[in-house]
Amino acid sequence: MLAFHSDQHEPVLPPGHRFPMAKYRLLRERVAAALPRVRLQPSPACDEADLMRVHEAGYVAAVTQGTLDAAHQREIGFPWSASLVERSRRSVGGTVAALRHAVKAGEGVAVNLAGGTHHASRSQGSGFCVFNDVAVAAEVALQAGWARRVAVIDLDVHQGNGTAAIFTGDERVFTLSLHGERNFPFRKVPGCLDVGLPDGCDGPAYLLALDEALQALSQSHRLRAFDLVFYLAGADPHEGDRLGHLRLSAQAMRLRDERVMRLAESWQSPLVMCMAGGYGRDLDAMLAVQLASVGEALSSWQRRRLADLTAPTSADLP
Repeated sequence: MLAFHSDQHEPVLPPGHRFPMAKYRLLRERVAAALPRVRLQPSPACDEADLMRVHEAGYVAAVTQGTLDAAHQREIGFPWSASLVERSRRSVGGTVAALRHAVKAGEGVAVNLAGGTHHASRSQGSGFCVFNDVAVAAEVALQAGWARRVAVIDLDVHQGNGTAAIFTGDERVFTLSLHGERNFPFRKVPGCLDVGLPDGCDGPAYLLALDEALQALSQSHRLRAFDLVFYLAGADPHEGDRLGHLRLSAQAMRLRDERVMRLAESWQSPLVMCMAGGYGRDLDAMLAVQLASVGEALSSWQRRRLADLTAPTSADLP
C-alpha cells in the first residue's frame, strides 16, 4: 500500500505554538518502522490549476505570493512563510497522488499521512487549513471521469465546514461529518449528513452514532452508488486529545476505522485516507492511534488484494 508524506517541508512555527507540526515526521518514522508493507513516497506539489478547481484564484494568488493580510493569517492559525506554501501544496498533492494510485492504478486503498484540511473554503483558509485537499482531489476525480459520485466520511472531531461549503448543492458529493457539537467551528456549515456529539461522548455511544450514520450513507449508496470514498481519520476524538473533548479509547478508534474500511470494501469503492486532526496531550499515544489507522488501511488493502486473487476468472466459470 502506498502512503504519501510531506514532512520535509514543515514550516517553522513561533515558540509555544500549539500545533504539533512534528507529528507528521514522527508518524512517517513510525510507519516505516512498524509497517514495512507500506510503501512511503514523498508527496508531489499540487499545481495552481488544480487548486483553482475549488479555490478562488485571488485566494490562491494571495497564499502563493505572500500577500495574505494579518486577519487571514490569524484565521488560518499559521504565519505566512514560503515553507508553509510548499507544505500546503504538497499536502494537497499527497491526497491527489493517493487518489491516482487508489483509483487509476487500481490499488484500491492509498493514504496521505497529512491532509484532511477540511476547514478551508473557496475563498479563505481556517483552523490550521490553507487549501482543502479532499475537495481538490474529489474534483480531480469527478472532472477526470474516475468517479461519478463521491462520499466524504469526515470523522475528525471538528465539523468539516469548508468541505461542506464547497460542495453545497452538488449532488455528486455526499459529505458526512461526525463531530463535537460544541467544538470548533462554532458556526457549522450544513453538509449532507451532520451528527453532532456532546462533550464527553465515549466509545460505545460514538460507535452507535457512527453505525447509524453509515447506515444512512448506505441507503444513499443503494439509491445512487458511491464509486469513491475519502476518509478523514482524525485522531482528535481520542480521549487524550487536547482539543477534542470526547472520550474514545484507542480500541474504539480502531473499531471506528475498521467500520469505514469494511463499508468501502462492501461497496467495492476505492478509498483514500487522510490523517486530518490530532492534538494529543501525550504525543506518543496520539501517534499510536494514527499508526493504528494506517494499519487498518493496510489491512483493507490486503483484503482487497486477496479478494482480487481469489475472484473467479472467466476460465473458472462453467
